[in-house]
Amino acid sequence: MPTHAHAVPSHAAIPSPGAVGAAMYVRDVAAQALGIRLEAIGSGTATMSMPVRADMVQGHGTCHGGLIFTLADTAFAYACNSENQATVAAGANIEFLKPAYAGDLLSAVATRLTQAGRTGIYDILVSNQHGVAIASFRGKSASIKGQIIATADGA
Repeated sequence: MPTHAHAVPSHAAIPSPGAVGAAMYVRDVAAQALGIRLEAIGSGTATMSMPVRADMVQGHGTCHGGLIFTLADTAFAYACNSENQATVAAGANIEFLKPAYAGDLLSAVATRLTQAGRTGIYDILVSNQHGVAIASFRGKSASIKGQIIATADGA
């Protein structure tokens, strides 16, 4: 079969969500510094975990809300970039439901609700090791030019 200059690359050339997540994590020094780990990633989904360390506790004796937001935002980032299209946050909000404490292991599960053109909406639920919901986060994404892992077609 002849090769054409404009042939669409095979699906094998498209990086898997796992490969995209691994490529992102290598460069994600903020997540690494906070002990955030990528637990699972799929098309439009991601699960991240973060142990609550003693240095993450604020004056009320609970985990700082900004760090809970950061965990949720990180899961959001991995979910919305999982298909190798460079994507950034256009907005986000969080509702704190219960406190988290030093020694807790928090998990953030991100799920894409909808994608329309360049805009996506994702819900992220943060829970502790007992399955107690700690926070609910909703993020709005915007696709931009570029990819996480460059491919031959540059799409």
